[in-house]
Amino acid sequence: MSGRDRTLLFETSATDLVADVLAPVAVDTAYSYRVPRGMVLAPGDFVSAPLGNRETTGVVWSVREASGGNLKSIIAKRDLPPLRQELRDFIDWVARWTMSPRGMVLRMAIRAPDSAGPEPTRAGVRLAAAPPADMRMTPARARALAAAQGGLNFTKAMLAEAAGCSASVIDGLVDEGALEAVVLPPQPIALPPQLDFLKAVFEPDQAQAATELAARVRENAYSCTLLEGVTGSGKTEVYFEAVAEAVRQGRQALILMPEIALTGQFLDRFAKRFGVRPAEWHSGVSPRRRARAWLGVASGEVKVVAGARSALFLPFANLGAVIVDEEHEGAYKQEDGVSYNARDMAVVRARLEGCAAVLASATPSIETRVNAEQGRYRKLRLLNRYGGRTLPQLDVVDMRKGGPEKGKWISPRLGALVDQTLERGEQALLFLNRRGYAPLTLCKSCGHRFQCPNCTAWLVEHRFRKALVCHHCGHVERRPDACPECEATESLMACGPGVERLADEAAARFPDKRVLVLSSDFPGGTERLKQELEEVARGAFDIVIGTQLVAKGHNFPQLTLVGVIDGDLGLASGDPRAAERTFQTLQQVTGRAGRGDRPGVGVLQTFQPDHPVIRALVCGDAERFYAEETEQRERAGLPPFGRLAALIVSGPDRAGAETHARAIVRAAHSLPESERWKLTRPGALPENGDVAILGPAEAPIAVVRGRHRFRLLVRAPRAADLQGLLRATLAAAPPARGGVRVDIDVDPMSFL
Repeated sequence: MSGRDRTLLFETSATDLVADVLAPVAVDTAYSYRVPRGMVLAPGDFVSAPLGNRETTGVVWSVREASGGNLKSIIAKRDLPPLRQELRDFIDWVARWTMSPRGMVLRMAIRAPDSAGPEPTRAGVRLAAAPPADMRMTPARARALAAAQGGLNFTKAMLAEAAGCSASVIDGLVDEGALEAVVLPPQPIALPPQLDFLKAVFEPDQAQAATELAARVRENAYSCTLLEGVTGSGKTEVYFEAVAEAVRQGRQALILMPEIALTGQFLDRFAKRFGVRPAEWHSGVSPRRRARAWLGVASGEVKVVAGARSALFLPFANLGAVIVDEEHEGAYKQEDGVSYNARDMAVVRARLEGCAAVLASATPSIETRVNAEQGRYRKLRLLNRYGGRTLPQLDVVDMRKGGPEKGKWISPRLGALVDQTLERGEQALLFLNRRGYAPLTLCKSCGHRFQCPNCTAWLVEHRFRKALVCHHCGHVERRPDACPECEATESLMACGPGVERLADEAAARFPDKRVLVLSSDFPGGTERLKQELEEVARGAFDIVIGTQLVAKGHNFPQLTLVGVIDGDLGLASGDPRAAERTFQTLQQVTGRAGRGDRPGVGVLQTFQPDHPVIRALVCGDAERFYAEETEQRERAGLPPFGRLAALIVSGPDRAGAETHARAIVRAAHSLPESERWKLTRPGALPENGDVAILGPAEAPIAVVRGRHRFRLLVRAPRAADLQGLLRATLAAAPPARGGVRVDIDVDPMSFL
């Protein structure tokens, strides 16, 4: 037993020992338990302990000599790898930063092992020691016996495939005694990568970047590097060299991805480079496989993990590199429960583990770019596409002059380009970031609009499902034939386009062409999406219609045209990151074009051709756009030059939620000067260096799931102790009553 995890170790003595155990429940403090005589515990150990009238699994946070008194005793020590000090420090850090109970952060780190259960038995076969001499022989049986030579164990399917016969032939040989049944060991969750399996052939700038990242990993110390490269520049292959170096050093690597749908193509690229696939970690993996991956990571058996943001809390035995792919993506922000940004927390974990972090993107977030410019992060750039391929040529359709006819969404110019693309045997992508058939359904006779009964949001028509759906609470109802208000028939009208409506138009406009709609809310889930993305890459469809999930990291070699149906979608919003997000999305989606051997074209349909975002995209002047956006952020004191925190006060009735929100503001202004920084007086304009509490204001979506919502926004200088101010404010505020709840979102990404 060694290392700083095991330095504090107590054995039986005359003095009672008390263990402070953190349980995976919504509390911030550890519970104290008496350690039974003869039990040896150290910080990080898993234990079973009583909690109320039930038994729970917790983690020992500290052990001390003290009087046990009337404390309950720990029931048992669990046979699980202990949590290392670095991971416990990370849990503490995330809880302090997000102002979440430590128990809820711990829950994200330890809930997998209990799903392991006993390993399922794997049946196999091998050549019997003495095959019967009188056995009837056929060509298929002869091939199977020949394939089984060498004393190796096979599954029935593997042997049948090797022999080119059916499984029934293998069963017959077992019945005859020529093959004998054996029990096979469990399949490893992931085999070690073969570091020299197929090394990439790099161009000079890629080789330099790969060498630099490998050097950072070899330092065995914290560093953070921004890897910025245009779409198709080979960023993935470059950061694979950082992964290879971490494994070469005997350490582990974590690759975070924003979308589960991305993992299919990524796993293939990983296997092409390393000969095996990494361990996967996301909600699409079965609980049993997640449990095995958790144990493999903790033991060090699993060398590389590719997963969603929750993989950040895995108990790595020796983490050597953390890669955040598409680091700008909003999907890294978890909104429910513990509200955290996995990109930022990945940097924190790398610092605590003493390893290299790599943030990769073609369109980095302004926060990351500023950190690189100010020297907090290193920066590497890949300015050209791999293999001399060119970036797509972008053009604009001014919808005020060259828009489609009424009731249509594909402009004549875009339609003509699609025709030309399909005639050349190439693929076209039509992008519209709006799910369903139409965002609003209303009655032409009386004006009735279909609204969610639980939220202040319109119901979205999903014609493929023949349903009206709320995208906020999940409410579903059948689309009626008559208006429920005036009972008029054939009066219901769909307003605006979604991807399903666009698919109908594409099918009519381009008959006999294979059209595919890619959307995350279609039946079939992740596996269907992966299969469809693979079919697109193989050229099985002529026209692909999709939402934002098609903008993220996919490689479609035959895709040469991307048409953005509504380039203005997202610009007219109160979100301070609206322009940045729109720029990133449109740059990424148009970057899907021309990644193969043929040049690509991107077309932006817009009513605002002179908007800075549209101009920057068409002119290819990303640096100017980022400079202007960064300057505006700095003037406004917004991240990364200032800090924000949102308080969402919700309750079953509007008055109660608003009253409590106002009480929080009064509590903040009643704090002593030493606890409230320099707080702007109510009604006064904030100055530079001030802390300003804005609101309360009714949220843009005022009711969600039947709860009325008010928002407070706290803006503070970068140096301010924002969490300290919030803690003091909430402590001074009256307790929430009547079902009122206060949710805290430090560094908010959503303002709805």
